[in-house]
Amino acid sequence: MTNSFAGDLLAWFDKHGRKDLPWQQDTSPYRVWLSEIMLQQTQVSTVVPYFRRFTERYTNVRQLAGAPLDAVLHLWTGLGYYARARNLHKTARIVTDEHGGRFPASVEALSALPGIGRSTAGAIVAIAHGQRAVILDGNVKRVLSRYHAVEGWPGRAPIAARLWQHADQHTPASRIADYSQAIMDLGATLCTRSKPRCEECPLQTACQASQQGNPLDFPGKKPGKNLPVRSSMFLVMSNPAGEVLLTQRPATGLWGGLWTFPQCDPEADIARACAQAGCHALEWYMDPPRRHSFSHYHLDYTPVRIRVEPHSRVGETSGIWYNPRKPATLGLPAPVAALLAERAGSATPELD
Repeated sequence: MTNSFAGDLLAWFDKHGRKDLPWQQDTSPYRVWLSEIMLQQTQVSTVVPYFRRFTERYTNVRQLAGAPLDAVLHLWTGLGYYARARNLHKTARIVTDEHGGRFPASVEALSALPGIGRSTAGAIVAIAHGQRAVILDGNVKRVLSRYHAVEGWPGRAPIAARLWQHADQHTPASRIADYSQAIMDLGATLCTRSKPRCEECPLQTACQASQQGNPLDFPGKKPGKNLPVRSSMFLVMSNPAGEVLLTQRPATGLWGGLWTFPQCDPEADIARACAQAGCHALEWYMDPPRRHSFSHYHLDYTPVRIRVEPHSRVGETSGIWYNPRKPATLGLPAPVAALLAERAGSATPELD
């Protein structure tokens, strides 16, 4: 079964697999690592422009290690899951400082680096180093769950263990880089989450889910739960020069290291909140609330546009005055970037 699985998959890949993605060109551990981190929970079409911008700016791991975190987060703005970018920067520095700028060539050593799990480590070893290693990303889990009709949510340890066993069973000893690309490609193009194209799949005849006629039942769904909702006000404070105040989040936690508007609870006194940020509020206007969803909760935020007079130096408020019409190289969460873009495109002052 193993040889047939890998052989059929590789034959399909040779004819139909994608071979022109940017990280498939000039393959190196750095480029494979970068693409794998970006592709976690993110579609290929979204990742491609980010990958190109990153590799144009930072062509190797040493350049990335030497970059300010703000610059890295700025390039990451809009890609989400910002812990990935922080770990990316940490790992670049470790590889540069402790490994001489060369990525380790073993799954164990790679897995010890920030943000690199077992599957990502396997992909680097297999694709960049050409050594046999097993991968099990989201696409591979879906392919194997359907092929073997593995019931249950892959996030549960016993289910994940079964899938790792199947992944190891099918991983060949030769053409390991092509095989790894092929099984990920199959999941991304044919064995998709909601509209699998089983009739075009090279594994259909032996796929248990296809034979049972229920591929959408696999993999099992994550147990549902109602996400909690949190509320906040974004204080979009504008000084006489038309600049807005941004403050930097702590290095860890939600939006770690990113620049945001000062925030306060919906019940807070706006004038007092502005005073705590070093400003005297002259007038303000509340926009309609908006929602930004995270994996574990919804954030309902209300932008409050406020005209202020600063009465503290920037250094005393741990913030900066930012000109939306002259964007700086800062890491910004998507809601903040969107509000700044709206302001930059406005032809009239904010409260006029």
